[in-house]
Amino acid sequence: MKLVSFTQRKKTHIGVLTDEGATVVNLSIAAPQLPTDMTDIIAAAPGILPALGRATATRKKEARLKASRVKLTAPIPVPRRNVLCVGKNYHDHAHEFDKSGFNATAGASAIPDCPIIFTKAPSSVIGPGDDIPGHLDPTKSVDYEVELAVVIGKGGRKITKKDALKHVFGYTIVNDVTARHLQSKHKQWFLGKSIDGFCPMGPWLVTADEVGQVKKLFVESKINGEVRQRAQVKDLIFDIPTLIATLSRSMTLQPGDIIATGTPAGVGIGFKPPKFLKKGDVCTLAIDGLGVLENTVV
Repeated sequence: MKLVSFTQRKKTHIGVLTDEGATVVNLSIAAPQLPTDMTDIIAAAPGILPALGRATATRKKEARLKASRVKLTAPIPVPRRNVLCVGKNYHDHAHEFDKSGFNATAGASAIPDCPIIFTKAPSSVIGPGDDIPGHLDPTKSVDYEVELAVVIGKGGRKITKKDALKHVFGYTIVNDVTARHLQSKHKQWFLGKSIDGFCPMGPWLVTADEVGQVKKLFVESKINGEVRQRAQVKDLIFDIPTLIATLSRSMTLQPGDIIATGTPAGVGIGFKPPKFLKKGDVCTLAIDGLGVLENTVV
């Protein structure tokens, strides 16, 4: 099932994408008894899923909208907590980042021994088609990072790797936009990663049952039509169960928590000289089965 958040008459609604992507079913009309917030929908899973399925069969014409005429937001427009992120989680990118000159915490080995965790502020989240405000980076070093994002369903603490995937509600795409000079200057990644609008997300949230074998998915980024990154999820240094187990050893994961799993090689700082994003550049990110996330830099 593909869930979306969208705006209509200045109000945000939850919908289900149907008819092979041609129609959005507005749940506020098709099933007004259901929660109106995406995080509340996630928290009510899996019990709520049959009701969502029944809603897609609605005969209420006003509930069925042409997807091409709907303005999507990020699936979770305002996360309740920071977006959890993983650094240096593909082998080639770990080496690329270590050699770039922008890794202020470089050590003896480019490959980390344990997952590197940082966060992005909720205010950094924007949706598909929204502009990336590159002009907010005073250092003019804006970079792109395509990432598979895991959305937690059932929360918990001390989740084992064996049980980890049972706690995944679904998946979406994140562009971990980064101000590289700020990331390096502050020797901690939060400020360079959390500029307003520096976390495009979407276009929709796909439930885990529809995704299937997540390791088989390919992630890809294009800048102005040029392929820059392409890799398979199976190439992660620390896989999704390891990330969930690691995070939940220290904190209680909650429904709606978002984990951006890391980016492969091919980011802007991997080139000599670096290929930073500039005004007018179009970032097109795709992951098998999860759609296409496209944003323009302004």
